[in-house]
Amino acid sequence: MATATAKTQTFIWSGIDKQGRPANGESQGTSQTMVKAQLRKQGINPKTVKRKPKPLFGGGGKAIKPQDIAIFTRQLATMMKAGVPLVQSFDIVGDGLDNPTMAQLVATVKNDVAGGTGFAAALSKHPKQFDELFCNLVASGEQSGTLETMLDRVATYKEKSEALKAKIKKAMTYPIAVVAVAMIVSVILLIKVVPQFAGTFSSFGADLPAFTLFVLSISEFMQEWWLIIAISVAGGLFAFKTAVEKSPALQLAVDKTLLKIPVIGDIIYQSIIARFARTLSTTFAAGVPLVDALDAVAGTTGNIIYTDAVKRIKDDVVTGQQLFVAIKATNKFPNMLLQMVSIGEQSGALDDMLEKVATFYEEAVDNSVDSLTSLLEPLIMSVLGVLVGGLLIAMYLPIFMLGSVV
Repeated sequence: MATATAKTQTFIWSGIDKQGRPANGESQGTSQTMVKAQLRKQGINPKTVKRKPKPLFGGGGKAIKPQDIAIFTRQLATMMKAGVPLVQSFDIVGDGLDNPTMAQLVATVKNDVAGGTGFAAALSKHPKQFDELFCNLVASGEQSGTLETMLDRVATYKEKSEALKAKIKKAMTYPIAVVAVAMIVSVILLIKVVPQFAGTFSSFGADLPAFTLFVLSISEFMQEWWLIIAISVAGGLFAFKTAVEKSPALQLAVDKTLLKIPVIGDIIYQSIIARFARTLSTTFAAGVPLVDALDAVAGTTGNIIYTDAVKRIKDDVVTGQQLFVAIKATNKFPNMLLQMVSIGEQSGALDDMLEKVATFYEEAVDNSVDSLTSLLEPLIMSVLGVLVGGLLIAMYLPIFMLGSVV
């Protein structure tokens, strides 16, 4: 009869390390005996090993964000550059983390490394937090004996990537958030405030202005149908998001449309070029073969049009074409990038040239987002004034005309 596979669990342990100092932590294993054996291999004499209790309400703790990974990588790179051994660096970094879930992840990776697993192999067990690109770069550093330099490069890449994402998020969410608040306020006024005025207007004994009647009719409609409208909007947005994820054709149409939006389209385009240059520069400098580097780049563009373009570039490079020629053939990239790639190929400093391109377009995104914010602020104020001010005028207009009724 087949034996069921033992389930891996988290155990909390305490004991004495090689220097005779108290030590404690968490380890993954299928049983207490297995965890004790792992600890002894690491030079730790375990005193107590017990299964970690599950949270009372089944909560999984604070989620690990990409920013947490960037901070972890930077701190680990700093520790190793200072000459601190890798395993000890995990302890120092883990103790300083505010996110307990991230601290637990660091402890798990540390235990794997201390048990003899390679750093990249230990990271690859957590693909949700450490993607293939991250693991490949770390593996390259391990193989070349330059792990601290590679970690510094990966940390810079993660920091730049997260900063760029934050700028794009700011450009996309700021106007949407303000307009959404304006709509919510307007709906509340229509449902809760306008009906109070309607009762007052019914005693006037005179015809109400057309604008006031129009607002009252909208108020009556919203009072009756607001719940159905809210559910329909939420359902429609969810259905659209699901359709985009499942339909490449719809995803392509959405990505094309985003690139054509005035100002915002330019910001998205600049961010794509920045990510392309930054990722290719980082992977190429790490010694990753160009074809493999282009595979990594294709997954970071964030736009299906440019993902397909990078795949075409890779296919052309495989056939022996120069990178400059392959990029130019797509007609998707700016002339500055083309010229810098050409110079980089000729001089043997492709990674440096690409890094300069990435820095230029990251700064361009920053400036464009600031300009967009400056342009939108008066426009948003105007929208708010029209929505809220219009409702107030409609409600007070009959009161201003009350003298003609009396």
